[in-house]
Amino acid sequence: MRKRRELVSVVDRTGTIKAKDILVLTTLRNERVRLPFFLRYYRNLGVGHFLMIDNDSDDGSREYLEQQDDVSLWTTTASYKRARFGVDWLNWIARKHAHGHWALTVDPDEFFVYPFADTRGLRALTDWLDASSIRSFGAMLLDMYPKGALDQQPYREGQDPFEIANWFDSGNYMITKNPKFGNLWIQGGPRARAFFGDNPARAPALNKIPLVKWHRAYTYVSSTHNLLPRGLNLVYDEWGGEKASGVLLHAKFLDTFAGKAEEELARKQHYAASHEYKAYAAKLADNPDLWCKWSEKYINWRQLEILGLMSKGNWA
Repeated sequence: MRKRRELVSVVDRTGTIKAKDILVLTTLRNERVRLPFFLRYYRNLGVGHFLMIDNDSDDGSREYLEQQDDVSLWTTTASYKRARFGVDWLNWIARKHAHGHWALTVDPDEFFVYPFADTRGLRALTDWLDASSIRSFGAMLLDMYPKGALDQQPYREGQDPFEIANWFDSGNYMITKNPKFGNLWIQGGPRARAFFGDNPARAPALNKIPLVKWHRAYTYVSSTHNLLPRGLNLVYDEWGGEKASGVLLHAKFLDTFAGKAEEELARKQHYAASHEYKAYAAKLADNPDLWCKWSEKYINWRQLEILGLMSKGNWA
């Protein structure tokens, strides 16, 4: 609640939000090159409004977003780290503006894929979740990467990043259960093998619960990895069945990654003294190729279900 004072409204269009609008919530810094495709992707899925927080960008991100008719924008120069890596800011915005809405909380490099996404809009999914009395929907973060060196194919503004980063690891994942919050904890993929090979237990978490029928009493605890109340974290079925789930295609590994990693390492605003970005810096000097003989080329959501990375559950 105190962190709300760090947010300054740039443009407030929340009065245009309709009762059934699906909302996207995002915090960002210096993501101008990504924003045109990000907005287009989620508009095409059926998102009605974007609630976005700009953390002191200096690349034109704020000015670009200010001109978008379906974006409400706040800015802050405060510490991302001291806001629990932006979670405090997002929780406040969700509390104030997302109550009663389906809210999708994602980063600018995360792209939500769900069962039947090629034929059914996001509203079809949320209508089914409402009819099934399901309040939250899980999605595994799937790191996507190109074949070859990361700087081999330049990313252009507005381009679909998966024209370049269209490979992923179909296996190589570790799953445990968090005893305190009840959520699954998933690690692995290319980041674990390429950047944390000596200590995969320190690799970034890949479990996410991005889509929630928001209530002002809810709160994210650690990024979108887990929430309170704890029942929202039970996005899987322990008793032999499968709950429907999705994937967040993660377009981190483009030619823009090295510069972003260098900036974030210098800012020291990330988790655990930025150990993740230290690991990136140590390997990026060699301009690594994340592709290997076990890499799988992305086709569609059905492929991800066959591989066991997502499920349509009992949504027919």
